[in-house]
Amino acid sequence: MNYQENLKPPRLVAWETTGACNLVCRHCRAEAQNTPDPDELNSEQALILIRQLAQFSPLPMVILSGGEPLLRPDILELASLGASLGLRMLLSTNGTLLTSSLANKIKKAGVARLSLSLDAPEADAHDAFRGQIGSFKATVDGALILKKAGLPFQINSAITAENIDQIEAISDLALKLGAVAHHVFLLVPIGRAKVWGSQALPPERYEEALIKLRLREETTTLEFKATCAPQYNRIGHQLGLKPNLRSSRGCLGGQGFMFIGRGGQVGACGYLPLPAGNILKDHPVDIYYHSGLFKELRTRTSYGERCRECEYFKICGGCRARAYAAGDHLGADPLCPYRSAKEG
Repeated sequence: MNYQENLKPPRLVAWETTGACNLVCRHCRAEAQNTPDPDELNSEQALILIRQLAQFSPLPMVILSGGEPLLRPDILELASLGASLGLRMLLSTNGTLLTSSLANKIKKAGVARLSLSLDAPEADAHDAFRGQIGSFKATVDGALILKKAGLPFQINSAITAENIDQIEAISDLALKLGAVAHHVFLLVPIGRAKVWGSQALPPERYEEALIKLRLREETTTLEFKATCAPQYNRIGHQLGLKPNLRSSRGCLGGQGFMFIGRGGQVGACGYLPLPAGNILKDHPVDIYYHSGLFKELRTRTSYGERCRECEYFKICGGCRARAYAAGDHLGADPLCPYRSAKEG
């Protein structure tokens, strides 16, 4: 398949608005610290970026993330501008800084949905994961504040060998708190997770875990989605389950998704540290459509034989970040045990 045949605008843009954070999470991709980086986009540059993203057609959803985006003083101004331009603005926060007053300001700014992070159904494990005692209570309190303010929110959970057996309990807690969705993120060995990589699911447990997650989707009333787990769609097909229309493809890197770092660097995925350009030099629309990295990710023949010959390539594609960590971003996903009929 030539990349032009799959040339669609991004449905989702994730923007790492700051590297500052009030927590020290063990798995943090951004390796966030308690102060902003000196090279973060300033307010003028950030407002220009929002206007540039509004030049995609159709308009993408934009996730304002970090670090902790609520530590960025102009974050609500950025959200408000995006909403006024028709962008669906989402805010990804750890939830510990929320107050009733702030929630009302977030709502006024036009934020469509927030995501809060919960990685365990009880305080001790979550607090250890997030590096701060009291973070679990603060996040739960934040969820209740959002519910009272009438702001839709989802719960995000980083999945490791430690908590894979607690997913049902976390989903039940999310439902009890009033969340509209539960999204789980399989650990990728980047940032602090490189050091903590022993908690990533080993290949022999990965497939088993995805089966459990896919079956969980069938039993919960919440919107449920697994991210950084492209084989999730293959497993659903093999189990004879109805496809999830919200995630028709596995790895979205460069194919419906774009990541913008805090200094303006653009990549295909926040977990794939390969540069595609920088918005301080080039327009993000031009980067998405014309950069070499994005083009090769949209070209099936660029991939290693095992992935490109797989009958599930279109709905999976393998995790490019894990393949990169294994030595080749276009190679096989090291966690995938599946062998196509062509491999024998």
